Amino acid sequence: MLNNIFDSHCHYDDYKFKSDCEDVIANALNSTVVGMIHAATDLESADFGLKMSEKFKNFYTSVGFHPDPNCIIKADRDYIKKLQNLVKKDKKQGRNKIVAIGEIGLDYHYENYDKVRQIEVFTQQVLLANELGLPVIVHLRDATEDGMNILKQLKPKGVVHCFSGSAETAKEVLAIGMYISFTGALTFKNAKKANKALEVIPIDKLLLETDAPYMAPEPYRGRRCDSTMISEIAKKVAESKGITPQEVLDITTKNVCELFKIKL
Repeated sequence: MLNNIFDSHCHYDDYKFKSDCEDVIANALNSTVVGMIHAATDLESADFGLKMSEKFKNFYTSVGFHPDPNCIIKADRDYIKKLQNLVKKDKKQGRNKIVAIGEIGLDYHYENYDKVRQIEVFTQQVLLANELGLPVIVHLRDATEDGMNILKQLKPKGVVHCFSGSAETAKEVLAIGMYISFTGALTFKNAKKANKALEVIPIDKLLLETDAPYMAPEPYRGRRCDSTMISEIAKKVAESKGITPQEVLDITTKNVCELFKIKL
């Protein structure tokens, strides 16, 4: 059985886990999963991540505002100060469970999106991450050019998650010094562009994630995704890199720990 799985991006506060989220987390961490990072989308989501990080030793969280209109609207005029205070409190308590500013970014997919506000909030949060010495977890959807311009200018540490871009974009991300993460979508038959990008990404710049409960890999596609399913993504990466799936998991877990300064 494959083990040493680290899920670098999950959402166990999603409604699909409403009835059993703690059981799913516990079962994963008691089996093949050694750690997971909750990607917060607003302050309520960050609060969930912090509560779970108190209950589970190897559960970590980010804090930040997602560009989804339902999340970004909650970024009031004091939102940066609130994020700052969460990080400072976590460090003061010696917990170090807040490991990133995220999930932040740009998303031009939604109807009636506010491009100007998205760019403003994304830029402010990247600057905050740089100030605090934390990496960013970046979401880019139908907004590659604007997102990459900001990342090239501000040069944060971090990861572009759920990558589905081209090999050329992957090279631009790598040139900044950032990591790239793949979900179960990498295993889909129509994921030719993502697999081409995978070919140019060094294994030491690669992370794996579920984006749970979404993006369940083959052969689980269409089901609720959980952290244990990363083993299927590792198998796909192993085919591309010419190494074993367990080697992929060992290397990507090391990468997560290095990027987010986590000690297992």
